[in-house]
Amino acid sequence: MKILVVEDESKLAAYLRKGLSEEGFVVDVANNGIDGLHLATEGDYDLLLLDRMLPGIDGLTLLAALRKVKPIPVLMLSARQHTDDRVEGLRAGADDYLVKPFAFSELVARLQALLRRTRPTQAVTDTTLRLSDLELDLLKRRAVRAGHRLDLTTKELQLLELLMRRQGEVLSRTEIAEKVWDMNFDGGTNVIDVAVRRLRHKLDAPFERPMLHTVRGFGYVLEDRG
Repeated sequence: MKILVVEDESKLAAYLRKGLSEEGFVVDVANNGIDGLHLATEGDYDLLLLDRMLPGIDGLTLLAALRKVKPIPVLMLSARQHTDDRVEGLRAGADDYLVKPFAFSELVARLQALLRRTRPTQAVTDTTLRLSDLELDLLKRRAVRAGHRLDLTTKELQLLELLMRRQGEVLSRTEIAEKVWDMNFDGGTNVIDVAVRRLRHKLDAPFERPMLHTVRGFGYVLEDRG
């Protein structure tokens, strides 16, 4: 699941990025309304976490512009806690509204509920990725192959999610670095190869038929060649 956080408070933005990444989400952050609107309209996100008070374009204006082009679920964050403020945010198009300060566990629970609620007709297929005997439950952050649970780290889950969403496609190290590590790939580092090797050890080594393949000179592909 990929989330866009639009938040101008740098400490809170960093806290949300770290915490949500640990929960298994892929997180992008924009620190003002202009960048946030651009990313939200041009990017492919499952949910938007939107601060109400932003420089450039405020959250309500951003939301009004976004609603003209995309039905992406939005959870609005704000220090404004009066009933009228919450009502205004919801009427502007937010799907949920959470007042600052908030408990992180409540935020995650609301995000998960929002994802379930806004995708009722596609809940099964959208939250569970499958390839042959491999399943990845995106909400429970649990991978299972042939009935055996795979003990994966947060990054390994994110890497597997990317590979399963793009199964059959060869993904370059550059694209993997951008999508999973949110960084530009440095050809002098082997971080991607090491991560893929560790994932492959857990994903394929115990089983007869490998799924994660190296395409020499290009990158990696997840597919069932059986």
